[in-house]
Amino acid sequence: MERAALVTGGSSGIGFAIASMLRENGFALTLAARTRTKVEAAAETLDAYAVTADVANADDCRRLVEEHRARHRRLDLLVNSAGVGIAGPIDELETKHIDLQLNVNLRGTLLVTAAALPMLRESHGLIVNLASIAGTAPSHQLPVYGATKAAVINFTSALNKGEEKHGVRATALSPGFVDTPMTSWAPVPPEQMIRPEDCAEVVRALLNLSPYARLPHVVIERVSVEGSVFGAGA
Repeated sequence: MERAALVTGGSSGIGFAIASMLRENGFALTLAARTRTKVEAAAETLDAYAVTADVANADDCRRLVEEHRARHRRLDLLVNSAGVGIAGPIDELETKHIDLQLNVNLRGTLLVTAAALPMLRESHGLIVNLASIAGTAPSHQLPVYGATKAAVINFTSALNKGEEKHGVRATALSPGFVDTPMTSWAPVPPEQMIRPEDCAEVVRALLNLSPYARLPHVVIERVSVEGSVFGAGA
């Protein structure tokens, strides 16, 4: 039977790059994202099933998993890629912006995973949680975002401990600045950022591991122009 994957935040950026790789590898796909026009366009490109859902909404988290089940009947890979980052010192962030980051980045990941676990246990599947290098070291510019991603890394470790008996493995993927719309504010030119496809290649490698190996946390560092041969003479 064809393997199936569910990718939240799948309409653009890292989620879309991972979904594209999965389609190349023969996965049946469900893409979930908040904006109907974007997720339907992305799904049409990849011959995937589109679900309009906001992972900040608990009912949507459960519904998107149920829609995937109704469509594909199985789940071999869950990619929690939906995320939002809002920069600013904690005393300058509006409460609604704090709540949004907590609800999308952390709560949404928890709820989608909880809903998906029965299918993942059946397939001895894989979970990839998009974290961030900001979750591994403090950033005064991203205090809430970094805190949510640190929690995602911890949650991924907890999943591995709790789900080992079911054959479910989880990996937290923590890239530095990736060239996506979410990093348009960053003080790094897009051409010097990590490519979304780099993240997809890590997921490809995870899928090629034997059932007896797992990578609980993968950090993708950005190579700075000043510190690399690519910057020679620049």
